[in-house]
Amino acid sequence: MKIKPFALKQLAVAILVLSPSVQAASVSFNEAWQTVLTSSDALAAERANVDKARHLQDATSDLYLPDISVSANYTRLDKPVEISPSDLLSSMPAGESLSNGLAAILGTNAATLDQLLTSQLTDRDIFTSSIRAIWPIFTGGRINAAQEIAKGKTEEAKYMLVMQQQAKFEDLTKFYFGVVLTEQVLQTRIDVEQGLKKHLDHAQKMEQQGQIAKVERLQAEASYDKARVDRQKSARDLEIAQVALTKLLKLNSPAMPSTTLFTNESLPPMDAFIDKTLADYPGLSILDAKKKQASGVINVEKGKYYPEVYLYGNYSLYEDDTLASKTAPDWAVGVGVNIPIVDTSGRSGKVKAAHSAVTQVNYLRAQAEQDLSVLVEKTYREANQSLEEYNGLKSSLALAEENVRLRDKAFSQGLSTSLDVVDAEMYLAGVKTQRLAAAYQYVISLSRLLAVSGEMNSFNQYQQYQGLEVKQ
Repeated sequence: MKIKPFALKQLAVAILVLSPSVQAASVSFNEAWQTVLTSSDALAAERANVDKARHLQDATSDLYLPDISVSANYTRLDKPVEISPSDLLSSMPAGESLSNGLAAILGTNAATLDQLLTSQLTDRDIFTSSIRAIWPIFTGGRINAAQEIAKGKTEEAKYMLVMQQQAKFEDLTKFYFGVVLTEQVLQTRIDVEQGLKKHLDHAQKMEQQGQIAKVERLQAEASYDKARVDRQKSARDLEIAQVALTKLLKLNSPAMPSTTLFTNESLPPMDAFIDKTLADYPGLSILDAKKKQASGVINVEKGKYYPEVYLYGNYSLYEDDTLASKTAPDWAVGVGVNIPIVDTSGRSGKVKAAHSAVTQVNYLRAQAEQDLSVLVEKTYREANQSLEEYNGLKSSLALAEENVRLRDKAFSQGLSTSLDVVDAEMYLAGVKTQRLAAAYQYVISLSRLLAVSGEMNSFNQYQQYQGLEVKQ
């Protein structure tokens, strides 16, 4: 059966509750859900977190690239670097003999020889510029492990977004159908007020004609006044619920739901919900992502036991025109190996801690599966209980309506008291309210079942195509 809008009752309640200057915004549940998906700040924050994790994952691909840098250095020395013949010859075994022989050949002494032949290697001011590159070619698997950790964090962020969407779906269901419930409860209060107003009119006429005592009329008047107070309270409750829904949807005018409460003839088997939940619940996938991260940490710490092999190179871009720079090579390349002997990072303890983290995640997942099974079974039974309560009160509703008709007729004939009529009206209102509350609890339980099992998109099928409209 296809659900239809509230029609006239919705319009009547809107006129009673809303200010004439405020135009209500009619919105279906599906439209409200799409609005939440696009305008929720909490969901937007989770999407930004997913983007952040994805960008960090992309950044790990750069770990395979060489680290290339350009550097420039300016150095001021206390004095120029020079080398004299005496310095050079003194470093030789036969330096003194050579120095004396050379001085004799040139016809001078050693001091004069130093003055004539001293060579300046560098000035006091030294400026150099070069490009350097280091390219890791083996890191013991640490790069792959870092990429796996980043991937696990991205998956965790994605599933956190899905969990937030499920939470928002349940919140919307409570807010949206909370407005629907209070709206229909208000209509019930209006019906009670109108019935007791009619009863009061009858009582006043019968008192004037001397058919009933004054106390009967006072009873009818007091009951009518209380019904009016209850109706006003229900109107305020509706306003409060409507404000909450309007703020959730970020609308400029009060939100007026166009989707009614509904029930279904039956639900799919409970095992279908349990199996779907255990297969697709994002909380379990988050634990799987955390396990992947912990396994990556194990590989990172194990990689510290392996040698690190890298290529390196250096090319001089600029150097001063000095003797030292002329003797230095313009470029150099090589292969380096770094073998850790004693590591102060605590790699052994970190490996053990990472193994413990994996074990912890395994236990958490087992406990989560158990808790989810209990949650689904509990919610499923609550939904069926609400259905049974709603359907079981159908006969009570028929009885209450008939009782009101008979009590009102008997009072007009002097065969019943005003208290009997009031009791009949209040009993009818109580049955209606109880059925509405049962339908509301059914919708809330159904939404929770669909949320935890990842079937939120099928809510429209339960409501629009299989739903039985809850009528007053």
